[in-house]
Amino acid sequence: MYKHVRYLVVSVFTLCFMASTNAGVVEKSVSLPNNLGAATVFSNNSTKGSMPAVIVIHEWWGFNQYAKDRAKMLAEQGYTAIAVDMYGHGKVAEHPQDAQGFMQSAMAKPELMNARFDAAKEILKQQANVDANKIFAMGYCFGGSVVLNQARLGNDLAGVASFHGSLQAYTEAKPGDIKARVFVAHGGADPMVPPEQAAGIIEEMVSLGVDIQFYNYPTAKHAFTNPAATEKGKQYNLPLAYDEHADIDSWAAFLKFLAQ
Repeated sequence: MYKHVRYLVVSVFTLCFMASTNAGVVEKSVSLPNNLGAATVFSNNSTKGSMPAVIVIHEWWGFNQYAKDRAKMLAEQGYTAIAVDMYGHGKVAEHPQDAQGFMQSAMAKPELMNARFDAAKEILKQQANVDANKIFAMGYCFGGSVVLNQARLGNDLAGVASFHGSLQAYTEAKPGDIKARVFVAHGGADPMVPPEQAAGIIEEMVSLGVDIQFYNYPTAKHAFTNPAATEKGKQYNLPLAYDEHADIDSWAAFLKFLAQ
C-alpha cells in the first residue's frame, strides 16, 4: 500500500521561526568538473558528527545571491549545503524575458543539467560532516521543477523540496523509480502553477506510493519566499509577491522535513 501521505492546507499562522546566528558558517566557491560551471559550498565548522546535506537550485533568474542566502541559512542550522549554477557560468537575469530564455536554454539540454546536479551531489558527499546517505535537494521556481525531475529520474536522494516550483511532470516515473520523500510548498494564488498541477502531483505521488508533504498557502503568489518578489512583480506586471507567513511557515516545515 501507499506510504504515509500528508496533505496540508495552511490558512492560519501556526509556526514561528527563530533565525540562528552566522557563527561558524564557512563559504567556499567551487568549480564543477569538466567545465560544467560553478557552485558555492556552505558549511558550519561547529557541526559535529554526520548530518544530512542539501543541494540548492536557484530560481529562473539564475545563480544569484538569493540561492546562496538560502544555502547559508541551512549552514546556520548546522547543515552543509551546495548552491549550484544550473545555467553553468554565471548567467543572471534582471528582465523576465532573459530569465525565460536562460531557463528554456537549460531545459533544452537535460543531459547538462543532470551532469551539473550529479557533480554537485558528489562534491557535497565529499565534505566533512556530511552523511552521504542523506542527501536532499531543494529548489525555488525553476529549481523546484529541477529537483522534482531528479526524483522522477530515480536519483538516489533522501528527499526533494519544491518551493513555488512548477509541478508538471516532464519525466514519467514508474512505481519504484522515486526513492526520495517529496515536499511541496505551493502558492494557491499562483497562476504560473495552476490548480491542475497541484492536484496532479498529489495524484501522481499517491499512485506511486511516494511519501509527499504538500503545503498549500491559499493567498500566496509566485515566488512567495523571496523578499525581492513584490518589487519585481510590480516592475514587470507579474504575479510575484513576497508572503512573510508562507515563507516562514514553509521554511520551518522544511527544516522538520530534513530532520525526520
